[in-house]
Amino acid sequence: MESVLTYLRQAVNENASDLFIVAGKAVAMKREGGIVSIQDDWLRPDDAESLVRELYGMAHRPIERCMSIGDDDFSLSVGGLARFRVNAYRQRGSLSAVIRVVSFGIPNWRDMDIPEEVMKIANMTRGMVLVTGPAGGGKSTTLACIVDAVNRTRDAHIITIEDPIEYLHRNDKSIISQRELAMDTASYVTALRASLRQAPDVILLGEMRDLETIQTAMTAAETGHLVISTLHTVGAVNTIDRIIDVFPPTQQQQVRIQLAQVLKTVISQQLLPTTDGLLVPAFEIMHLNNAVRSMVRDSRIHQIDSVIQTSMAEGMIGMDESILRLHKAGRITSETALRCAMNPDQMQKKLGR
Repeated sequence: MESVLTYLRQAVNENASDLFIVAGKAVAMKREGGIVSIQDDWLRPDDAESLVRELYGMAHRPIERCMSIGDDDFSLSVGGLARFRVNAYRQRGSLSAVIRVVSFGIPNWRDMDIPEEVMKIANMTRGMVLVTGPAGGGKSTTLACIVDAVNRTRDAHIITIEDPIEYLHRNDKSIISQRELAMDTASYVTALRASLRQAPDVILLGEMRDLETIQTAMTAAETGHLVISTLHTVGAVNTIDRIIDVFPPTQQQQVRIQLAQVLKTVISQQLLPTTDGLLVPAFEIMHLNNAVRSMVRDSRIHQIDSVIQTSMAEGMIGMDESILRLHKAGRITSETALRCAMNPDQMQKKLGR
């Protein structure tokens, strides 16, 4: 068995997105959308634990939290190689870890195929913006590019609250305060409340996980700050429904009114495999114009998709239209377009099948 550093180096050299250390399976990595083994021998429980303990040693972090609670998130840097986001956990009594590879530098948004319309978020000064999508859908990269654009172009105080910190930002025109859960603060809510006393212009909240966090984030957006956060939802309609459903029925109408006022834009994205074995993002972009605000306020969320489809002149685009454009450009197959479409029946008709 090699050292964990050897496996990390191989993952970076082969452009893997994730590295898997799980007992009962060979060390493996996710590359080009598939999982491939790095070695032939399966890991025994003590082998897996040894590798996970190496990770903790590299991060100078005590392992007791993982041992007592059962899982732990942290990040580490290896000079000259990359940063890594680690989720360590216990499964069937043994230690395991999934490690996300994160570049040291902030990617160029054009190289990441992020639309210019998404990057316009960097010009916003107040309200709430949500970047949504499944885990591993590229949300962190999009957020990093937006924060980098603010940092390079505006005199602002940017506060990020993350679990854990993925991309490291250097102060440029802006001042950036990056706070990590467990290391720098007890919880999202604690850090978010404190941030309101830290003269923020932009607050990046890694994830809105519960009612209290959502409520505090909406209040921060109401008081004149730009709040950017994420949800694990696909599509603007699902995102708005998710937020409202978190609240008790007696509060939902008030939340609709508040959300209609503070929410500015919902970006939804997912990564699709390309014809040449890479990954490309598809984006849904919804801005809250007067029609969408009215639909949110009056509980007519189901009508929003039709507004997105007819508002391309305002910079909006539906997920299926974005997928269709990728197919027409020859970047994805028709099978991928159908599998990833929000409405496969309509997609099938558009593909001419």
